[in-house]
Amino acid sequence: MSFLIEKAARTGFCPGVKRAMDIVTRAAAEHGHIETLGAVVHNQQVIDGLIGIGVEVVKRVEDIKGKVVVTSSHGVSPEVDDLIKSRGIEAIGTVCGDVRRAQVAARRLAEAGFLVIVYGDANHPEVKGILGWAKGEGIATVDDNVVAALNPMPRRVGVLSQTTQVPDSFAAFAKRVVDLALKRDAEIRIIDTLCHELRERQASAVELARRADLMLVVGGRSSANTNRLAELCSQVTETHLIETAEEILPGWLTGKKLVGITAGASTAEETVNEVVARLEALRS
Repeated sequence: MSFLIEKAARTGFCPGVKRAMDIVTRAAAEHGHIETLGAVVHNQQVIDGLIGIGVEVVKRVEDIKGKVVVTSSHGVSPEVDDLIKSRGIEAIGTVCGDVRRAQVAARRLAEAGFLVIVYGDANHPEVKGILGWAKGEGIATVDDNVVAALNPMPRRVGVLSQTTQVPDSFAAFAKRVVDLALKRDAEIRIIDTLCHELRERQASAVELARRADLMLVVGGRSSANTNRLAELCSQVTETHLIETAEEILPGWLTGKKLVGITAGASTAEETVNEVVARLEALRS
């Protein structure tokens, strides 16, 4: 087989993930063993590496055995934070700055009497945390019909986004909410809480996908931003989401001239390089 291999301009850890990794690595070195409440990032290879240095993932506050816990880069609600403190446990936060900005926006909107509408996956830890900061005055959805069904439509509506969503999709959703709300004498605030690093990563991936015969998106299948990349690239060319180089099937490469590679924000550059090495071996 003969084909070219090209990585997108932006791969490797984003600044937020790099910061979270630095924090949890230092905590593990200091304490010898450290627990994290949920996965710090959604990438199994990264989590496996952390387990190797003494990091243990627990699912619930009640499962924390030690006196120190690291909370996820996706953030937690104030209720979860208070529960940790009530048990005499020290929390070391790794929340991404963009997620924190969304949390603050949700809190301020709720305090001003707005219903907070979060464009995002209601089951994602980040979105659950943002809704927690809305103090019960929020909903999360990617379906504008959910907003249309509100009866009555609140007079004050605030719209923000899960940080990893696609900008064009959020814009279309926000426009629909405006159209609905303006018919009901409402006040509307739309706040851009999208991650600009991911916005650039998405643009870089799509630019490459337009030239490639095949795109490989490297990252965790539970990672929201990785799935967004795969969705965007698949609209342009043949695309496969993989977690490791071993998942590449030689049949994908038949007749391909250019194979593009992009990766989620929580995918280590080492994993991306392993994908490149696997492709080079298959074309030799």
